[in-house]
Amino acid sequence: MAMLLEDIVQSVEMWLKLIKKPQPYVDPNLDPVLLVPGIAGSILNAVDDQNGKEERVWVRILGADYKFRTKLWSRFDPSTGKTESLDPNTTIRVPEERYGLGAIDVLDPDMIVGRDCVCYFHDMIVEMLKWGFQEGKTLFGFGYDFRQSNRLQETMDRLAAKLESVYEASGGKKINVISHSMGGLLVKCFMGLHSDVFQKYVKNWIAIAAPFRGAPGYIASTFLNGMSFVDGWEQNFFISKWSMHQLLIECPSIYELMACPHFHWQHIPLLEIWREKEGCDGYPRTILESYCPGNCIDIFEEALSGNMVDYNGEMIPLPFNLEILKWVKETQKVLSHAKVPSGVKFYNIYGINLETPHSVCYGSEEAPVTNIQDLRFFQPKYICVDGDGTVPAESAKADGLHAEARVAVPGEHRGILCEPHVFRILKHWLRAGEPDPFYNPINDYVILPTAFEMESHHEKGLQVTSLKEEWEIVTKDQDDLDDTVSSRKPLVSSISVSQGGSNKHSLRSEAHATVIVHPQNEGKQHVELNAISVSVDA
Repeated sequence: MAMLLEDIVQSVEMWLKLIKKPQPYVDPNLDPVLLVPGIAGSILNAVDDQNGKEERVWVRILGADYKFRTKLWSRFDPSTGKTESLDPNTTIRVPEERYGLGAIDVLDPDMIVGRDCVCYFHDMIVEMLKWGFQEGKTLFGFGYDFRQSNRLQETMDRLAAKLESVYEASGGKKINVISHSMGGLLVKCFMGLHSDVFQKYVKNWIAIAAPFRGAPGYIASTFLNGMSFVDGWEQNFFISKWSMHQLLIECPSIYELMACPHFHWQHIPLLEIWREKEGCDGYPRTILESYCPGNCIDIFEEALSGNMVDYNGEMIPLPFNLEILKWVKETQKVLSHAKVPSGVKFYNIYGINLETPHSVCYGSEEAPVTNIQDLRFFQPKYICVDGDGTVPAESAKADGLHAEARVAVPGEHRGILCEPHVFRILKHWLRAGEPDPFYNPINDYVILPTAFEMESHHEKGLQVTSLKEEWEIVTKDQDDLDDTVSSRKPLVSSISVSQGGSNKHSLRSEAHATVIVHPQNEGKQHVELNAISVSVDA
């Protein structure tokens, strides 16, 4: 009877274990990670200073454009370097839920259909939790008001406090900072202005798709035509391109993304305009004018000279802001002088294989621009270079810093945050999970030794050595391998080498080897090496 009761107890205990909710895997040995997003990558809430009511204004669906215009439209204050909302009773706040991760995960948590377009760090957060990271212990986020300059002291102070709190929450472990896009400029500004704080708290900084030398084509057209946060049908639910345009004209952060005029570009990014002008003979002629980064300011200034918005019945002029431009010149000095402190390692991941706007052209020979102020109504045409669709690869990899590694990954500017290749690289650099000393981040495959045998014996004055070694090549899919390597038939190759003896008619030693590469199967490819060497026994 006692045995039966014991069986029942064991059965119930097993059942309880089965119905119990599985606990997430947590690795207490991981160093903490702080995620820093780029432009438009943080939830922004508007707080009514009169009644304390708080509501999300970026990103939202219902009343999105109205709330955006009434709460986020701003003016730059040159005395403080800060962009302030036109509504004097509104303060913009970044929510801190989930240790800062809530503001940079899904930018509109209420959205269900088409949610992928508002996911920012979501996929990366999910992946890192699988690796053993834990929110509030080893995984944190830093959202910020992306309208502001990347060197605004208020933002710098918040980041310093965040680094200190992460350091303390993780038990005094140094931090891995992972930035995306413009977040890379913010981190670099902080590193340049507060090198001692950065050195104290940061172990590694990994920049992903950072526009270190600007995003020339994308930003030039943004000044003249605005930008859309999302593409396709989803943009009907978000902010209009015109409303976004009026905000960005007063955002120092956008001016800080202009093409760096002092960088030695492989091809200088240009603003090109087909214009109709009167020739020497009095007849109109169509000519193509080209402006390099340092000379296009006059065009922006003239094109936006009549730009105005109606805010609560008051017409407010919003021209190209030369005061912001003065501020940006100081930001560029900070960025150019920033260095990685000793003891900190820097890594750079940048996107490739997509047509990326570099130069912008307005009008055509058949339909030239007759009035520069009409540029706002022209559809821009782009001359593209290689990059991630937003930032040219040339700009993203020109960080001007000592880097442990720079790795190019095929991917789109925001989509790169969901790339499995990027996840594998991060896992390797963060030393998360089982260490894999054979992983190659650049080629994104693993060459894993699986067998090694070697025998040696003496026979009639000769030393005979035989060797057998095997490897597995592990890759994400067959397309990653060369056609000859991934063929459906085994590939056999022979190698022979020899070493001469004391005279030209004798051999000191010789070796023969056969390499067999088997067809790929389920992401793995088996490689065998069989070799034998014969040498004169000394």
